[in-house]
Parts: sequence; C-alpha cells; structure tokens
Amino acid sequence: MRAPTFVHFLRRLWAQDTFVYSLRVFIALATVMGVCWRLDEQEALIPVFLGIIACALSETDDSWRGRLRAQIVTLACFAVAALSVKALFPYPWLFVVGLSISAFGLTMLGAIGERYRAIAYATLILAIYTTIGVEHANGTSDHFWSEPALLLIGATWYGTLSVLWCALFAHQPVQQKLAVLFHALGDYLKLKSAMFEPVRGVDTEAQRLQLAQLNSKVVTALNVAKESIFSRVGQARPGQKNSRYLALYFIAQDVHERASSSHYPYNELADTFFHSDIMFRCQRLLRSQGRVCRRLALAIQMRQPFVNDSEAQQAKDDLDASMEYLRAQNKPEWSRLLRSLSALSGNLGALNRRLAGAGKQATVEEQDSTLLDRSPKSFKDALDRIKLQLTPAAPLFRHALRLSIALAVGYGMVHLLHPSEGYWIVLTTLFVSAPSYGATRKRTSQRIGGTLIGLVIGWALFKLAPGASLQAVIAVVAGVVFFATRASRYMVATAAMTLLVLMCFNQVGNGYDLILPRMVDTFVGGMIAVLAVFVILPDWQGRRLNKLASNAVANNARYLRAILAQYRTGKLDDLAYRTARRNAHNADSAFSVAMSNILAEPGHFRRDADTGLRFLVLSHTLLNYLSGLGAHRGDTVLDAPGDLAMLQQAERVAAALDEVAIGLADRRPIMVRNAEEESLAAQLEALPDHIDDARRLVQTQLALITRQLAPIRKVGSRLLNQEEAIDAADPAGDVAAEANGAPDASGAAGGAAPRPTAASGTATSGIATSGIATKATASGDAGPGKPSLDRAHPA
Repeated sequence: MRAPTFVHFLRRLWAQDTFVYSLRVFIALATVMGVCWRLDEQEALIPVFLGIIACALSETDDSWRGRLRAQIVTLACFAVAALSVKALFPYPWLFVVGLSISAFGLTMLGAIGERYRAIAYATLILAIYTTIGVEHANGTSDHFWSEPALLLIGATWYGTLSVLWCALFAHQPVQQKLAVLFHALGDYLKLKSAMFEPVRGVDTEAQRLQLAQLNSKVVTALNVAKESIFSRVGQARPGQKNSRYLALYFIAQDVHERASSSHYPYNELADTFFHSDIMFRCQRLLRSQGRVCRRLALAIQMRQPFVNDSEAQQAKDDLDASMEYLRAQNKPEWSRLLRSLSALSGNLGALNRRLAGAGKQATVEEQDSTLLDRSPKSFKDALDRIKLQLTPAAPLFRHALRLSIALAVGYGMVHLLHPSEGYWIVLTTLFVSAPSYGATRKRTSQRIGGTLIGLVIGWALFKLAPGASLQAVIAVVAGVVFFATRASRYMVATAAMTLLVLMCFNQVGNGYDLILPRMVDTFVGGMIAVLAVFVILPDWQGRRLNKLASNAVANNARYLRAILAQYRTGKLDDLAYRTARRNAHNADSAFSVAMSNILAEPGHFRRDADTGLRFLVLSHTLLNYLSGLGAHRGDTVLDAPGDLAMLQQAERVAAALDEVAIGLADRRPIMVRNAEEESLAAQLEALPDHIDDARRLVQTQLALITRQLAPIRKVGSRLLNQEEAIDAADPAGDVAAEANGAPDASGAAGGAAPRPTAASGTATSGIATSGIATKATASGDAGPGKPSLDRAHPA
C-alpha cells in the first residue's frame, strides 16, 4: 500500500499550481548555485539570483508562444532598466529623476493589461536590484556591463526554462484554474445551502452579505479560467482538449447562474413548512451539489475521469417526494409557496444535469464558443487605454504618482541617513505600496514582521550551520519557499526572502553586517509607503462608492435586457448574453472588494461603510433575482400577443435601473419613492389564474426585481448623503426596514408578493459586522469606475 500511496501523493503535489511554480524556481536557483560553486564564482551568485527572482515575478499564464513574446519584451525592459541604473548611479539627481519618471510610466502600463502590469512591476524590481548590486560592488568591478549582464543572465535562464516548461505542459495551468473554479463553486453552494436552514428567524441579510463576498471569489476564478483558456484558443477553432476545457468553463458559468439565483422566500418557507422536512431536503441537495463540484475539481486537477455518484440525484428524488407529499395535503394557503418550491426544484434539477454532464466528453460545437478578447487590438488601442487613465480621478494614476514620489523620498532617505545597504528602503517601499490604504498597511506590517522573523532565523542558522555549502542549500530552499507562499502567506514569504538574502551575502561577505540595516531599512521603507498612500492623493474608497454602485446598477440593467432578449428568441448562450451576465457579476464583485477596503481604512473615512454594506446586500439580492430569471430562459418563449405587455413592463424596470445608475454616477438627486414603480409591481403581482407556470415565474421574478427598486433608491440616496430627501419621503427614517427586510422574503415564483415589512429586517449593526471581512484585498482597486472627487470627504 505504501507505493501507491506515495505515487498518489506525488500526483497530488504535481497538480498543485504553487508546487509547479516553485519547482521551476528551484531548478533555476539550484543550477545557478551549482554552476557558481563549480566555477568558484560566488561573487556572481547574488545578481544572477536577483535576475531569476525578477523574471519569475514577471511571469503570467500564457501559451508558450505568448510566453516567448512576453519574455522577449521582459528581457528588453530589463536590459534598458539595468543599463540606465548603471549609467545614472553616479549622478544622484539624474538617478532620482529617472527613477521617478520610470516608476510612473511603468505603473501606467498596467492600464493595458495584466501581462504588461506584471512586466512593468518586475522591471521596477530589477532596477532596484541593480542598484543593490552596484552598491554592493562598491567600485570593485572594473566593467560597466558586469552587474547588468549577470542580472540578465539570471533572467534569461529562468525565462528559457519558463517557455520550455510551458511548451511541455501546455494544458496544466488551464486544468489547475478550472479546478480552482469548481472548488469555489462548491464552497458557494455549501454557503448557499445555509439559506435553507430549517429554523425560524434566520438572519438572511447577513448570509446574503457573506454570499456576496464569496461570489467575488467565484467571479475572480471565472475570469482567471476564461483568460487562461483564451490565451491558448484565441479566436481559432479549439482543438479536442481545449474544446473540453471550454465545455467545462461554460458548465461552470451555467452552474454559477443557477447557484446564485433567487426565486424563493427563505424566511416565509421556514415559517410555513417548519414541521415539514422540505427545507432540509433543499439544504441537503445544495450541499450534495457542492460536494459534486469539489469532486469534479479534484478530477480535473488530477486529470482523472469524473464519475458522478448518486448522492445528489438521491437528494433530488427525496426533495421531489417531499414536494409530492406536500401537494397531497391540498392546502390552498400553500399553493403559492409550493409553486415557488417547484421553480426551485426545477432549477436544482437542471443544475444536477449540468454537473452530471461534466463527466462526459462534452464539446462546444453546438453553441457559440467565442470568448471576449479584452486585450488591446493595436498599439493605438493600448495607448488609448493609458490616456483614459491619465487623470487624477483614475485610481491607477493616483497609485503611479504616489509610488513615484514615495520611491524618490526613499532614495532621499538613503542619502540623508547614509545607512548601510540603504537601497533596501527603496525596495521595501516598492514591494509594500498598493493602490489602497488598507492593503498597503497590511503588507507593511506583514513585511516588517516577516523580516524580523527571517533575521532571527538567519542569525540562528549562522550559529548552527556555519558551513558555506549548507548555507547555499538553505538559500535555494528559502527562494522556493518565497515563491510558494508569496501569494497566500506574505509574512512567511518575506521571512524566506530575508533568509535568502542573508545566506547569499554571507557567501561573499559577512552576513551579520546585514541584520540591523535590513531591519531598519524595512521599517523606514514601509513607513514611507504608508505615509504616501495616506497623504498623496489618497484614494479613499468611500469617495467613489457612488461610481461603483452606479456601475453595479447599470450592469444589472444591461443583464436584464439581455435576459429579455433571450425570452423573445429562445435560450442561446451567445457571447452577448454571457458578456452581459459576466459584467453584472464583475460589477457586483468590484463593489464587494471596495467595501472590504473601506473597512480597513481609518475610522473617519469609514463613515459610509454601513450604508455601503446595505447597498451591497440590495444590489446582490437584485442580481440574484436576475439570475433566477436568467436560469429559466429555456422554459418558455414570450412570443404570444399577451406577452407584449409583460415585456414592456420589464423594459420599464430596466429604464428605472438606468435612471438610478445615472443619478448615482452624476450625484444627482434620486427620487426615493416612485408611485409608478409601486403600481407596476402591483400589476406584476396580480397574476391571473389562467397563466401557465412558466409565464407566472417570469412575472413573479419581475415583481421581485421591481420591489427592489424602492430600497435601492433609498439607500442610494443615503450613499449620496441626500438625507433630507430620504427624511421627506420617509419621516420615520426606517430605511433599514426595506433595505434589509422582505424583498427576498416577499414573493414566490407563482404568487403575489406581499409588501416588505420591517419584521424580517436585521439591525444595522448586524449587517456591518457579519459578512464582509475587515481585511483589504491585496489587489486594492478592482472596480473599473473612476473615483468621485467628493468634497464632502476631505482627505
């Protein structure tokens, strides 16, 4: 049993993205270490190592051809940066001007796309590495080309290894990203099942807040998987393997739409069927489907056939049996809720079939398999993207300007204090600077803590392992640990990098001399970054919440129109529909990320956080209702004469959403009560007896969506600080009643939706403390909208 278990362990290890990445770095570092020792050229070790690290940091997922092109551009940028640093290093004023201009320009390249952002960031890192190498040489090198050449040798070696690896294992990154996607979907389904907790008084709004946060991770996984597939397929006809990956991606999209849909009143279901097992059956089925997603993720990751067991189907059969029993009771007061449960059961049954189809060799020939290409189409397109960001209102511009000034200040501190190995100040500032205050503060604290841990471990290893050869091995292992943990455990990664630096410098000098300067420089560099993000054009997220909220509402309106178009012509997962759906979820995710960042900001700048959290709940609930409408596109085609009125009513809802979006974007007064919308909701809820179930579901979903308009208007007004308008329309000021109350618990797929009441709402403090994590994301700003320069929030 040991051999198979060990082989299985190796296969699991090989399937891990971080292991494969770290293995490439290990091969690159170990070979360089071996060659330097063999040739007795330990002096070359540090710059070659730094070249490898910089090149590895520039790596993005791509095909081998795309990786080759990216590596050529990377090496060209590295060469220019290294030679410029070497030439300007003796002239401090010219050097600091060049450093600031290049930092600003390279950061702005991030507007073009992720590949260029990574190359630009790595180029800045290599420039600082060059200064460290030149400072360390301290005039001992007689050749102008020595440090740049060694850095480029390291970068070229890793780049070559990366391209060869990508050519040999072309599909492994796609498999890993699809596995991450289905695992995230499994987590989402598990959390969604908590909405069906068979107890009374469940705080559904706090659960919706948690779902909105988790939905952001699912959306990110969808986007990453899509870009990975597109980089290998492009606009060409996909091959057999890529066709399989596309099919899995489209299955994931459909599962996400069905899992995020809402067309059932959770609290009312729990109250009405408290003595039945129907809620437990729904919960069990969702959890079973979550486990199916995780098993599918493991099968993709391990490159094994996916065999679906009968657990989810048995759970679906049990749910159907419970529903038949409830119908047999023939209670008229249950009819509306039973129609809602029927719609839910149909949606979950379709979800079951989609997951079961993942085990087959599905292809995408029968549907539109085009993926949206977001990369620039020409040099002019790339330039236009940069020009759009050249405004103080753009978060990228603010970050670029902030970083360039912070690096200049760091360089000034080097010459003012004259600390030993002072360029670690500049490097620390570069590493910890992020677009948002919360992310910068978090990185700074983790880097200082990690540096302290690394220095203590390094000091102990100098005592316990004084041999140079053993220290060389430790340096290689530390480099591998850095790349294995830098995305998930930044403090550990920083400790590993500090250990690598100590061991490498001890190969050619005295590593003890680095301990105190490294600690001081790290602290100074981190404080410069934190002060810069606090003082220089601070991008407080509360200032642009209205823009992000507007973007979310506007994309929901486009999603609604895309769904209506499908109901007119029939279900077709074409590019236009998938783009509208993805943009709606991206906007929802951007708002969720912004709220996470706000909760990490100083108290004064968090004063809109509570209102923002309320709006996030409402916006995400609206998106859930839209997803429910989209999930049932194939049930009917609205082409009958009597359907025209319902389609016109739906268009009025979309127009109302556009109106709210424009008001939020332009900071115009938003009408908090609209009698026409209330009348429209009442019309949609007045369902005639002769209507069939499919049309009844459409009409009820539209009624639920319409009922969301009033609370969205109210909370949107508060987001714009239009308190007087709210108080005039709602003297009691009880916005939370509609913001947190019955829209989700106020209607079913098949019956009239009662008006919202405050009884089902939750306290403001409950929302503020029970969903969004208080940590800022490392990426900082995720939303495409520009920040609002709101003078009501002075910096």
